[in-house]
Amino acid sequence: MKNIAVLFGGRSSEHEVSCVSAVTVIKNIDVSEYNVIMIGITKAGKWLLADNVEAIENGTWTDSKIGAVISPDSSDHGLIITDGAKISKEYIDCIFPVLHGLNGEDGTVQGLFELSGIPYVGCGVLASAVSMDKFFTKIIVDKLGIRQARYVPVYSNMLDNMDGVTERVEAELEYPVFVKPSNAGSSRGVSKAHDRAELEDALRLAALHDRKILVEETIVGRELECAVLGGSGVTADANVPAVGEVVAADEFYSYDAKYNNEESKTVINPELPEGKQEEIRNAAAAVFNAVDGFGLARVDFFLEKGTDEIVFNEINTLPGFTSISMFPMLFEASGLPVNEQISKLIELGCMRGRI
Repeated sequence: MKNIAVLFGGRSSEHEVSCVSAVTVIKNIDVSEYNVIMIGITKAGKWLLADNVEAIENGTWTDSKIGAVISPDSSDHGLIITDGAKISKEYIDCIFPVLHGLNGEDGTVQGLFELSGIPYVGCGVLASAVSMDKFFTKIIVDKLGIRQARYVPVYSNMLDNMDGVTERVEAELEYPVFVKPSNAGSSRGVSKAHDRAELEDALRLAALHDRKILVEETIVGRELECAVLGGSGVTADANVPAVGEVVAADEFYSYDAKYNNEESKTVINPELPEGKQEEIRNAAAAVFNAVDGFGLARVDFFLEKGTDEIVFNEINTLPGFTSISMFPMLFEASGLPVNEQISKLIELGCMRGRI
């Protein structure tokens, strides 16, 4: 039986979402094939061994006294476990990181996996880093000929001259605008600004999450998402089963609207103009391959009101596995249950060690 290490929690603002996603993943791993080892990372960055999935559900895993860290020494190929004065090692066959946001899907922890020599689920260092950083995603997608929102880049140190920043934004974009941290997920730190005062507040909020900020034109239209599952980086092997639509209860799909407002909902295979579903699926596969995607991703678009043009929004290389998450819902609707999704992802992760 293979040992699968599931990592969850983390130091990002998406810590709680990660814990919820991890519960779904763990409950859907085939225990007849895999022995699950649960490793939680606290908000302070401490790595702990969790006893069981119930401890993750109720939050008591943070009381664990047993440390468990991935060794960067490839000869260990696993964990170093510390229990008081006792130190032991545990061989790991594959790592399933269920870590959202910074230090989880931005290439940093993937670099540790590469050093350890342990196969892992999901995108590699490059794909994770460029997809998490919206600046670099935009540079790559520009080369694909896929339309995306116009934007103005801002660095947090520029905010000392706030008038200069706002004047530059106003010269290039019209209100309302969206303000986003370049490296953040689950809509953390994202605001919509309708005037200069709101823009200044939004820039300050985004700067709390990242030193790089994007100010984007507002695209008015429907929010559409694709789930992608694939292993080789070849378009033909990127499985994009369907398109889902996000119907936000708020002005936009903010963190609060996503996770705390029951009126927000998702629609699988919504009615779209003829040919648009195929266009979106092809664009999702193209973006996934362009960033050198591996394993899984969710690619988000807008269908612009009035023109029906497809506008790329962003790619998420470690999408959520909560009860309202689009990735598992889309594949389940296409006939692939969540437990089979997890098995396929682990299979792809193990394949990474052979290619």
